[in-house]
Amino acid sequence: MLKFQWFSSEGGKSIASVEEVSSEKFKNCLSNECLLKEVCIGDIFSWGEVSEIHKTRHGIYQRNEHLISLLTDFGKINACYPDFHGDSTDTIFYTGAGRRGDQKLDSFNRAMFNAIKSKHAVPLFNKQSVGHWEFLGFWKVVEGKYIYDETQRRMVWKFTLERNQENDCDKKIYGRR
Repeated sequence: MLKFQWFSSEGGKSIASVEEVSSEKFKNCLSNECLLKEVCIGDIFSWGEVSEIHKTRHGIYQRNEHLISLLTDFGKINACYPDFHGDSTDTIFYTGAGRRGDQKLDSFNRAMFNAIKSKHAVPLFNKQSVGHWEFLGFWKVVEGKYIYDETQRRMVWKFTLERNQENDCDKKIYGRR
């Protein structure tokens, strides 16, 4: 069971309430209006904890082409997804979905494009080792390109992610009990 802080806007005022919610209720939250509290960027989670948010082993978790959360390992464990930081740690170049052959504009990659339009931020978790996932904060997808990857000899989607500084309240943005 995770503890969430729900934010909504009513008449221009922000209203917050804290409640414990089950995975089922979180599953129905499709925006960054649902924030966990009291967890720091860099905190390590088990897969059981991550899977309360990210319901699949796919790197891109989406529902009805709406992006919910992302996983990465920066290509250290799974070389076919060689994500990497840009000029700073506030930018990541994230490889789209599809392990073999040219990647397609499937529901996973369409969810990434839809996130560019909606401009919503999603949680990103980095796999450190088996059962150990580092929380990297909330990120926005700002660009997507279809490029030829020389190393993999195939066409891949490369998405640019930018860390959402708005949610970085002293790096304490997201929590669990």
